Amino acid sequence: MSQTTESPMKKISLEKVVLNMGVGKSGDVIDIARRALEQISGKKPSARNAKETQRDWGIRKGEPIGVAVTIRGEDAKALLKRLFEAKGNTLNGRSFDNFGNYSFGINEHIDIPGVKYEPSIGILGLGISVTLTRPGYGIRRRSKHKASVGKSHIITSQEAKDYLTKEFGVTVA
Repeated sequence: MSQTTESPMKKISLEKVVLNMGVGKSGDVIDIARRALEQISGKKPSARNAKETQRDWGIRKGEPIGVAVTIRGEDAKALLKRLFEAKGNTLNGRSFDNFGNYSFGINEHIDIPGVKYEPSIGILGLGISVTLTRPGYGIRRRSKHKASVGKSHIITSQEAKDYLTKEFGVTVA
């Protein structure tokens, strides 16, 4: 066995892709955003409620002000390829955090390949968060004996850039 092979525990994989539309008020716009996210992802989105009351904006605590959907597995990879295509297959290098996560936004959801314009929905923007993981990351979320991930096991922003470049063929600007 050669010493140059990388440890299987260091293998980076895509954990989830979260699509979020924060519309800022409840009512019909929530239903419109829900239909738009369903059109993009093919999954059923859930409402996100306000955490606190903002009197100036007319928002009450517990009122739905946005919708989000989480996609995992092969569906997430296929969707992420389409989302990167909408951004011209280029990523902003400053949008990576120190834990290997990447976030970006799309101003018009109809830029995504496979999404048709519907007059009843209109044109909406959305935020996308991509979470990468390694084997052993579940140690942070388990119920018994929670622990932090070791410093050498955390995904650096450079490792995340390399993974997305290799896996999805995107360029980092």
